Amino acid sequence: MSDKLTEEAVRRELRNRRHFSIRLNFFFFTVFGLFSVLIIRLAYLQFVDGPSLKQQEHQMATKNVSIPPIRGNIYDATGFPIAYSTSTQSLYFTLEPGTKKDAGLALASRIEAVFKQYGDPAEEPLTAAEIFEDMDFGGKVHYPFQQRRIKSGLTEKEIAYFSEHRDQFEGVDIVEESIRQYSKDRVATQLVGYMKQLSGATSLDFYKDINDEQDDPTLKYLDTEDVGFDGLELMYQTELRGRNGLKSYPVNNQSQIIGPMELTKPVKGDNLFLTINKDVQLATQTAITEHLQKIRTSNNKQERAPNAKTGYAVAMEVKTGKVVAMASMPDYDANMWQGGISAKNYEQFQFYLSNGAIREVQAPYEDEKERKKHPSSLVNLGSTQKPLTILLGLNEGLITTGSTFPDPGYFEFGREGHETRVRNAGSAANGTLTPSSAIAHSSNAYMAGMVGNRLYMRDGTKGLDVWDKYMKEFGLGVKTQSGLPGESKGSVNYYIESKRGSAQSALIYASFGQQGRYTALQLAQYATTLASRGTRLKPQFVERIEDTDGNIVQNYKAQALNRIDFPSSYWQTIETGMSQVKVQGFEDFKYSFRRKTGTSEQDVGGGRVENAVFIAYAPANDPKLAVAVVVPEGGYGGWGAAPIARKIFDAYDAAVGLTDAGPAKTDKTATGN
Repeated sequence: MSDKLTEEAVRRELRNRRHFSIRLNFFFFTVFGLFSVLIIRLAYLQFVDGPSLKQQEHQMATKNVSIPPIRGNIYDATGFPIAYSTSTQSLYFTLEPGTKKDAGLALASRIEAVFKQYGDPAEEPLTAAEIFEDMDFGGKVHYPFQQRRIKSGLTEKEIAYFSEHRDQFEGVDIVEESIRQYSKDRVATQLVGYMKQLSGATSLDFYKDINDEQDDPTLKYLDTEDVGFDGLELMYQTELRGRNGLKSYPVNNQSQIIGPMELTKPVKGDNLFLTINKDVQLATQTAITEHLQKIRTSNNKQERAPNAKTGYAVAMEVKTGKVVAMASMPDYDANMWQGGISAKNYEQFQFYLSNGAIREVQAPYEDEKERKKHPSSLVNLGSTQKPLTILLGLNEGLITTGSTFPDPGYFEFGREGHETRVRNAGSAANGTLTPSSAIAHSSNAYMAGMVGNRLYMRDGTKGLDVWDKYMKEFGLGVKTQSGLPGESKGSVNYYIESKRGSAQSALIYASFGQQGRYTALQLAQYATTLASRGTRLKPQFVERIEDTDGNIVQNYKAQALNRIDFPSSYWQTIETGMSQVKVQGFEDFKYSFRRKTGTSEQDVGGGRVENAVFIAYAPANDPKLAVAVVVPEGGYGGWGAAPIARKIFDAYDAAVGLTDAGPAKTDKTATGN
């Protein structure tokens, strides 16, 4: 019995060993399979998913800090810096909610004491009143959340003191920044424009969605950076801006820096080289300022214009479209925009901030009721319209080059018993006139009777569309296509007059320049179109764009917008008349030139004012420069505007040259007109 039990135990043990061996083999095969899968998965992660996972790991573990870009410079045609950026330390103030004015005044006094003790002794320190004003507690200039710049260009001692006594200057910070500097000579201030912090510039459509769908961190705009807000600074914002720099820090999941910083340097923006010539521009600005002073105080009845406070001028090359001077006077120092213009400066210069040579700028009177009694920068053409009126009349077959008209000093129209008389200046009776002599004598009667009225008699109301077509071909009533932000297309009134009065009155008044208000730039483009015998050019303000290494990024060439083809005899007719127009200030001018004066009448605030308008181009036989001048309330164009144009021609002749020979040499023996 015991032997059987022993044999059974042996068999059981053998079975157990066999089962164990099977389980052990299964275990080993299972482990081997698992390790094989793991190895394959690791290999897949390393060679297939590895690069993308590594990139993801890098992104998740990197913190980028943007460095504002360095803005490109703006130079005049000779390379003179008009706008440029410099690095400096500035003092800023942030208005915390609930801060009382008394606390602000006390803080301003403490800041004043620091400026007096540690500031540059060569500079007059800011007063507590000026500092408090820059704090802008009333929010006239800044949004509540915007920092207010108190002072830029801090000395080392000022920086050290404010840094060591932070607890005594709540809301005050020292910021290292790039400051936009503008020439102290105020070269073409309104044309160049100014800058604002991005957070305060989103009122412009250009910046509203500027960062939407922008994935490149070097192109993302920063809330604290300054951006172009008007003029060329805005027009060429993209080219001038450059690219952000980046400081990239490796961080752990607790945002702690765990490695060395990687630096991507900011890229400086491109530089603009303008068509503006500094010498011609400054001469233009000075000429306007001095002449305004002269005619306001003149004892000459013909010249005196006591309310002439502003003046606008544009000088444009006839063959290239380059604008060598554009002035809107008075102007102001654009450096006031650094850190945001103060409420005091804004109130003082609000009527001079915008470029009146390209858009409507209101008369500089603080009282609104008084302001409405005076014209803006957009004025009627006056008699500068007349060369175009004659061209229209000739081309439409309303007159011939020899058509005569007995000018008794007026033209009468309207039904019997209700006639309206259009009078010449001073009701001058000019006798028998031809188209050329009608321009020379500036006859309203000729224009009204021979062109305006005849066009109405032939075409009726449709005559307005005919008139409008010619105006637009010469750049009147349409934008010049300069690209300048906020440019006006002027104000066309002949359609309004046709509804208020009649189509007949609209065309008659339009014929001598009383139905359209336009900008000085439009007048300059119109003058170049006359000078070139029908080629309307796009005004150019930038000669070329260069990168920071001096490589040319873009060149600009003359661009014709449209071409007007008239017989040569038509052009000769108006040129003959324009050569005979009497004008002041050109008595010893050594070049032949063509010109047209204008005394633009305008009803404002229930009264009638006279604006001085003038266009001219020279030399007559090979025109190189065209000039347009507008002086609201300047009186007669020959007295109130023409002398300004003469000084512009002289400045251009000295700097560039009115002939291919180059700048004029001093020659007192040259005479003639």
